Amino acid sequence: MTDTVETECTSPGADPVTKEAQLARWLRDRGSVLVGYSGGVDSTYLACVALQTLGPDRVLAVIGRSPSYPVEQWTTARDVAARLALPVLELDTTELDDPRYAVNPTNRCFFCKTTLWGRLVPVARARGLSVVVDGTNADDVRDHRPGALAAREHGVESPLALLGMTKSDIRDRSRALGLPTWAQPSSPCLASRIPYGSPVTADRLRRIEAAERALRDLGITGDLRVRDHGDLARIELPSQSFGHWYAAARRDQLSAAVRGAGYELAALDLSGFRSGSLNVLAGVRVE
Repeated sequence: MTDTVETECTSPGADPVTKEAQLARWLRDRGSVLVGYSGGVDSTYLACVALQTLGPDRVLAVIGRSPSYPVEQWTTARDVAARLALPVLELDTTELDDPRYAVNPTNRCFFCKTTLWGRLVPVARARGLSVVVDGTNADDVRDHRPGALAAREHGVESPLALLGMTKSDIRDRSRALGLPTWAQPSSPCLASRIPYGSPVTADRLRRIEAAERALRDLGITGDLRVRDHGDLARIELPSQSFGHWYAAARRDQLSAAVRGAGYELAALDLSGFRSGSLNVLAGVRVE
């Protein structure tokens, strides 16, 4: 049946509702799942459909806690799980203790995900859950994703990507299901704000988190990144908000916010928000 689902889901005419039905069938075929759950758009949607399809006795959502996981995202994950009555387990991950991760190579995510799945897969086995799944979607496979190799090595499956569900599809269906995350900006781990080759430390991650929180407190919505370049914070905002924030007084607000988080200098990136901009700067391409 899996082969049939793969064939159907790759049909260019498949709409989000059809893909969701295929996702439910895929989940029923597995019988039980452990979901790597961050509280983001994708993993929340996947956990919700799994819960509706399989019931709470055959679904477990696991949150991996570490300094690279923002507190606000953890709060969202917990709140949404409570609203859905989604069973949740929290585990501390220790990727910062791995020097291969901490030196921040271009395949940093491989070492992070190796640590994560190395914790979650044994939990699934111990609880008799048939498969571990993550929220990778069909758009993600077009970007540099070294963590995907770690998932494959641990037997973790990505049904949203397999079934051709794009971020747009997932937002559409999340809204239809009443999930509060449907319009939530994408939020990769805080380490993704640090240029490759620059060490990942707990202090740098805390500073990034504090700076982004301070900018949100000013009223910035939508996509936002504070890229950590040592003493300099490079701020990426949606291009449509430049007219508002480029005024001198508001630029001063931006600067004060990030300086209050511990940076000495602030720069507003005139190219605007770009997902994966550090990949571009490093010349990293999809393998």
